Amino acid sequence: MSTKVLSRVLPRAISNRKKRKNQLTEEEKDFLISNTTLDKEKLEARYRNFLSCHANGQISKKSFNAMLKESYPGACTKKLSRHVFRMYDTNGDGSVDFKEFILVLDILANGTPEQNLKQIFRVFDINNDGKINVMEIVEIVKDIFELTKQISHNITEDENTLAGAAFAEMDLNADGEITEEEFVKACLAQKKFSTIVTLKIIDILCN
Repeated sequence: MSTKVLSRVLPRAISNRKKRKNQLTEEEKDFLISNTTLDKEKLEARYRNFLSCHANGQISKKSFNAMLKESYPGACTKKLSRHVFRMYDTNGDGSVDFKEFILVLDILANGTPEQNLKQIFRVFDINNDGKINVMEIVEIVKDIFELTKQISHNITEDENTLAGAAFAEMDLNADGEITEEEFVKACLAQKKFSTIVTLKIIDILCN
């Protein structure tokens, strides 16, 4: 095949491949309809909107931070954005596709308190090992305070005291780490410091 022919055919082939890649398969549609509260029409509308904002079908960490920054103009959101991004990037590949995005979004909007708390647990589990250690909760609380202090100066809690108290409440068996089950139980029991910390995350997610 001549170079001239390739120059005509190759761009078209690449374009067609990208279009196919950015189309939801029937299997993907069926899965998302079965696992969210969306019907086919709403799902397809959400997907068109997703592609209008993210033409390659992926949300990068940089794009995700830009989305969060829209809710907090003038504030430095980079650190906290990294933690919230982890909740959406369920396969840990460094980007969020439509399936990951819509599943988490639907749980946050329509899920049970337990389902929501399981999502929030991922925000605290920095190294994705299924547990939260004391340094992880200290880092998250510190980054929450860094953002909220930029928005409001009426912050009365001491971040280190709050992090330590919340960890002690959540670590039900006092073994030095918090499992997802312990995290959910402590929050559902509305323990004082655990509630303060999780509500701050919820406020950020719902802004």
